[in-house]
Amino acid sequence: MERSDGECASSSENPRPWQSYHTVYTNAKAVANETPRFEGMDGVDKEKVQKVVYEMSKGSKYFENEERKEAFIRQKIEHMRARCAKLTSLVISHYQKVADKRILELEATRDLSRSWLHVDMDAFYAAVETLSNPSLKGKPMAVGTMSMICTANYEARRFGVRAAMPGFIARKLCPELIFVPTNFTKYTYYSDLTRKVFCKYDPNFMAASLDEAYLDITEVCRERGISGIEIAEELRTSVYEEAGLTCSAGVAPNRLLAKVCSDINKPNGQFVLPNDRMAVMTFISSLPIRKIGGIGKVTEHILRDVFGINTCEEMLQKGSLLCAVFSHSTADFFLSVGLGLGSTNTPQARFRKSISSERTFSVTEDKALLYRKLAEIAEMLSADMQKEGLRGRTLTLKLKTASFEVRTRAVTLQKYISSSEDILKHASVLLKAELPVSLRLIGLRVTQFNEDKVRAPSDPTQKTLTNFMTSGHASKKIVGDQNSLGSDINDDCLIDDKETSVSLDVSETNNYEFGDPVCDNSLPDLNDENCSFSNKISEVEKIHENEVSPLLEGNSLVLRQEEGSCCDGVEEVDKDTTPDNKVGTSSNQKDQFIWLDDYKCSLCGTEMPPSFIEERQEHSDFHLAERLQKEESGSDLRILTHMERCVRTQRDHSASHRKRKKQKLFEKEGTHIPIDMFFAKRNRNF
Repeated sequence: MERSDGECASSSENPRPWQSYHTVYTNAKAVANETPRFEGMDGVDKEKVQKVVYEMSKGSKYFENEERKEAFIRQKIEHMRARCAKLTSLVISHYQKVADKRILELEATRDLSRSWLHVDMDAFYAAVETLSNPSLKGKPMAVGTMSMICTANYEARRFGVRAAMPGFIARKLCPELIFVPTNFTKYTYYSDLTRKVFCKYDPNFMAASLDEAYLDITEVCRERGISGIEIAEELRTSVYEEAGLTCSAGVAPNRLLAKVCSDINKPNGQFVLPNDRMAVMTFISSLPIRKIGGIGKVTEHILRDVFGINTCEEMLQKGSLLCAVFSHSTADFFLSVGLGLGSTNTPQARFRKSISSERTFSVTEDKALLYRKLAEIAEMLSADMQKEGLRGRTLTLKLKTASFEVRTRAVTLQKYISSSEDILKHASVLLKAELPVSLRLIGLRVTQFNEDKVRAPSDPTQKTLTNFMTSGHASKKIVGDQNSLGSDINDDCLIDDKETSVSLDVSETNNYEFGDPVCDNSLPDLNDENCSFSNKISEVEKIHENEVSPLLEGNSLVLRQEEGSCCDGVEEVDKDTTPDNKVGTSSNQKDQFIWLDDYKCSLCGTEMPPSFIEERQEHSDFHLAERLQKEESGSDLRILTHMERCVRTQRDHSASHRKRKKQKLFEKEGTHIPIDMFFAKRNRNF
C-alpha cells in the first residue's frame, strides 16, 4: 500500500510512530518496568507488541477511529492545560485550602474495622476450556475467533495476546495460538460452582461478573477467630476442590484496595493488606494510578499529561489543581484514591434499571443478515427478561458501523413489552430507518421496567405529557405558574387520544469517552411571533383605582378605599377592637375587616400568617367581592354571624384553593399564552 507524503513526513519526524499508538490491548494495566506481576503480562516485550499492533491496524477503519479518539483526547488535554495555566497563585492558594479541608473530612471517614476479600478467577474462560479439554494444557490458547478474543491463557499472554484483541493480530504475535469458540453455558455452570463456595463465607457476597466477587469476611473472621490470610487460603482451596479451577485473592480494609491486591500475585496467589493506616498509606504511595478501578486509559493520560500525576500519592500533592479543575465529586474520588479510601459497607440490594444484549460480527451491509442478527438478539433479550420477570417500555437500539461509529436509537412505548415478537417489531422499525448501513455490532437494551411502579408508587393524579396534551382539561391547566386563557380549545385540535403515542430519542456518537453529541432536529420552532415564553412571570398587576389595597398600619392590615366609597381615607383600628367592631351593624363597620394581632381575620376568624401575602390578598378580595355583590343586588340579606362567615369562607377556599394559589395576572393581556394553547394553535395551523 502506498503511503502519502503526509505519512512519510510523519514517519520522518517520528521514526517509531507505534510508540504513540495506544489501544485497549496495547495500553495494559501492567507496565514493563513494574516489579509486581499483573495479569500474567510480566516479561512481555511491550514495544514489539505495540509495533505489531500498529502495523496490523494501520490503514483500517479501526485505526482511523483510534486516531480520531486520540486527537480528541489531545485536544481535551490542551484545553485543560490552558485552564491550569490561567490559575493565579491566589486561586491556587484558595483551592489548596479547599483540598486540605476536604482531605481532613475524607480522612475522618476512614474505616479500618472491616475486612474485604476480592476473589478473581485465573483466566476463567480459558481455564474452563482447558478443564474440559486437557490436551490444551501448556499450549497458547485463546477463547474467541479471528475477529475478537474474549480471553487468553497465561501461555498466550507471554506473547502479548490478551482480551479484547482481534484474533488476526493475536495470531501474528503468536503463530501457534489455538482458538477455542466461546461457550457461555459452560462458563455459567462453573461460575455457579464457585459461588456456592463464596456463600459459605459471605451469603451476601457481591458478584462483579462470572469470574470475580467481593466478600465481606469480617464476621467469619471474628466468629472463627482466624485472620484474613487463612480465610483467603481456605477459600482458594475450596474453589479448586469444588470446581477444579484456580483463583487469586486480595484482602484489604475496603473493596477498592482488595481488588488491587488480588492482582498482585496472579495467578493462583493472594496478597493481604493489614488493617493499619500506615500500611495502607505506604501501599498506596507508590501505586500507579492505572491500577485503580475507575481510572482508565483516558483518565490516566489526563492526570499524567496535564498534572504530572503518575502515582496515587501524587493526587494528594496536586490536590489544589484537582479541586480547581474537576467537579466536586470527581475531585473527591481522586483525593479518596490518594488516601487509600474505598467502600466498606455492604451495599443495599439495588433493583435492575436496564437489561441488554449485543453481539459483534463481521462487517456486513446485507439487510437480510442484519435482520436475522436482530431477531437473534431480540430472542436472547426476551429470554433474559422473562427469566427475571421484567417488562419495559423504552427500547434502545445500538449500532456500531464499519467505521466504529456508535449510534443509538430509542423508542418509548405506551405499553410494557417483554416478548421477542414485540421487541423485534419495534427494533425492526428503528433499524429500518438506518438502512442501508454497514454494521459490525447490534445491541438492544430495555429500560423503564413496570416493577419500578411497584417499588415507588407514583401520584395517581400525576399525568404524563401525552395525557396532558390529549386531556380535555389541558386548556384548564396552569402551566409554569401561568394563567390559562380558558377552556375554549376543542379536543379535536389536540393529539388524537386513540393514537399510539411514541417518543423517539435519537442520538449519535463517535464513541468518544468525553461526551456524545446528540443529533435531534425534530424539535419545534418556539420562536412564534404570536407567542412568547418566559421563565419568570410578571408581577401581579397593580390594584385598579376602584379596588382596595391592603396597608399595614400599626401592625394592623386595614382596607383603604378611594374617593366616592362609603368611607374616606384610612380608618385606623386599634388592636384591641371589641367583638362589636368585627360584626357591626353599620354599613361602614360591617364591610371592613382587619387582621387581629396581624394574624386573624376580624370578619370570619380565618387565621393566616403575615408571610401568606398572596393568600391574604385573595382573602381581602373575597370579602370585597362579597360586599360589592350585596350592594349591586340591593338585597337585604341578613348579616352572617361570625361562625357562618367562617364556614362559608373555608368552603369557598377549599374549592378553589389550588387554582387560586398559583394563579397570576399578566402585565399586558395577550403577552404570554400557556403551553397547551401553543400546541393547540400549531395543530389548528397544520
